[in-house]
Amino acid sequence: MHAWPASEVPALPGQGRDLRIHDTASGGRVTLRPGPVARLYVCGITPYDATHMGHAATYNAFDLVQRVWLDTKRQVHYVQNVTDVDDPLLERAQRDGVDWVKLAEQETALFREDMTALRMLPPKHYTGAVEAIPGIVPLVERLRDLGAAYELEGDIYFSVESDPHFGQVSRLDATAMRLLSAERGGDPDRPGKKNPLDPLLWLAARDGEPSWDGGSLGRGRPGWHIECVAIALDHLGMGFDVQGGGSDLAFPHHEMGASHAQVLTGEFPMAKAYVHAGMVALDGEKMSKSKGNLVFVSQLRRDGVDPAAIRLALHAHHYRSDWEWTDQGLQEAVARLGRWRSAVSRPDGPAADALIEEIREALADDLDTPAALAAVDRWVALQQERGGTDTGAPGLVSRAVDALLGVAL
Repeated sequence: MHAWPASEVPALPGQGRDLRIHDTASGGRVTLRPGPVARLYVCGITPYDATHMGHAATYNAFDLVQRVWLDTKRQVHYVQNVTDVDDPLLERAQRDGVDWVKLAEQETALFREDMTALRMLPPKHYTGAVEAIPGIVPLVERLRDLGAAYELEGDIYFSVESDPHFGQVSRLDATAMRLLSAERGGDPDRPGKKNPLDPLLWLAARDGEPSWDGGSLGRGRPGWHIECVAIALDHLGMGFDVQGGGSDLAFPHHEMGASHAQVLTGEFPMAKAYVHAGMVALDGEKMSKSKGNLVFVSQLRRDGVDPAAIRLALHAHHYRSDWEWTDQGLQEAVARLGRWRSAVSRPDGPAADALIEEIREALADDLDTPAALAAVDRWVALQQERGGTDTGAPGLVSRAVDALLGVAL
């Protein structure tokens, strides 16, 4: 599966700072010091309705992670999956009377268009669950051989008790885990499971549902968590720098994935930091496909909204915060974009070297985009009030905003 085209990232004078970021597993900030190649895995969409502002906010956060790393003169090895076979996708296809494969292809193509318009840097490897099945099957077989998986009525489950580190990603107690498991795709009440939290590794073939040859597992399709594990281990290996996604993925998805990988390899941890973006609400409720209270990037684009303004609307909120999308917030972003573009269109302006360092420091401090926007606002205000004599400043500001914030002026 192919990703989307990359926009050019302008080179800036000097060098960025190492990223200090909140790690869910430790409950505090960690300073990331990757090697020459920083390794990032971000969980992708289930393509039955793409791309709403909750998605955009999440991928915006990890686009910034990449940009901070690139500014430190590192390369980035970024991997993202597409869950192109799963219950929600099959249910939507059945509801709408369309082929599930065509629905997945259609929504994945739209997602690519949205990411391109928003200038999100693409992953090096963009892999669908279906194409990963040949790599998933041997992992499930190995977990079974290790005694970490068991069969229940033809389905294969992972035993969470096989991982001594289980629970160290989300840091939740058993009661909270069970409640979230029921809400987020698990089946804690299924009779016969060794532990209510045990997640599905391989779903045996059901009538009317797609299935694949699973070798000794029989025909079926993979569970949600093992999909990402197979893709991440294949392309990044263990101990990669950041596992990312929305905060609703901390449990069960990232918790279970970490346990799968740790039992498979005997190594700990799967990722050096688990980073989670906050949820976006609309009219007082979390924006979600199940509720249908969605604002789509593609619709905003069709309505003539500049994608750069959409990114500024996202940047106005700290990536870890839960916040609400409003028309007022979008209009404020449109106005800010206009002020910034007017300021950098002048032939000269106030010196910008200090501004670049302010943006770098803000982003290195747990991706503090509101502080970065405030720094640019101050430079723009000076430009409007007093002007300046530095002929290189407007161009430098434009390149910095593009390189570090992904916003083309």
